[in-house]
Amino acid sequence: MTESLTNYTDPGLETLTIDVLPGKIVVLTINRPDRMNSNTVRMFTEFGLAARALRDTDARALILRGAGDKVFCAGFDLDEINVITTMGVREFLKFQETATGGIQALRFLPFPVIAAIHGPATGGGLALALAADIRLGDPRTKFSAAFVKVGLSAGELGTSYNLTRLIGPARAAEICYTARMVDAEESLRIGLLNHVHPAESLMDEAVALAEQICRNSPGGVRLSKTAMQRNQENVSYAAALELENRGQALMTRTADMPEALAAFLEKRDPVFTGE
Repeated sequence: MTESLTNYTDPGLETLTIDVLPGKIVVLTINRPDRMNSNTVRMFTEFGLAARALRDTDARALILRGAGDKVFCAGFDLDEINVITTMGVREFLKFQETATGGIQALRFLPFPVIAAIHGPATGGGLALALAADIRLGDPRTKFSAAFVKVGLSAGELGTSYNLTRLIGPARAAEICYTARMVDAEESLRIGLLNHVHPAESLMDEAVALAEQICRNSPGGVRLSKTAMQRNQENVSYAAALELENRGQALMTRTADMPEALAAFLEKRDPVFTGE
């Protein structure tokens, strides 16, 4: 059972902020503009806190952005790198599980996640962008799997999984092994970005896209996301069809499907309730 966003309570965020827009659209902002919106140990925990606070609400879409208009997320804050290097193996593994758990919690939110990417998204910023369902950028947007430049691997925060499936293994390999910058034009061409918009209108475009999504059946959108995500991992065509079939059968039991059919026959816009 979902709770109304009107009952949402801040889970005690320090590095992130959450704003609720009309239409049950939520904006999650990485709020460290003085540090290029870089990741911290605390931030990875807060990704999980924010996702858990929003997961069971009636939110319809989430827009993920960085504070300001210069940088989406510059990866891990190097001022905290010593914290990592002094950890023992078990302690570091626990940190990794927390960090990946935070990114995963955002990726597995039951409603669409749109990343509005102003400027660079590097290292953990790339991983965060890849956790979104849809990525919008501006002409200054650029990506880098910068992990190898600091002695780590691109097997980090889901990057090796998500990037390979998004743009293919050969392109992903080149980007990960070289850690080179991929600009907005190339990102659009290879499918890393869905659209490129002028910087001054990027958030407006993200909100407009979220509003377009929200005009559809809430249950239909949620089950569509479930089917698409799960079937990325499904190696069986038959199992993929089974998942789709079950979802469609469930949707016929909702109030939204007959409402959509009635609206079509009456030549009006449907009024979806999500019930």
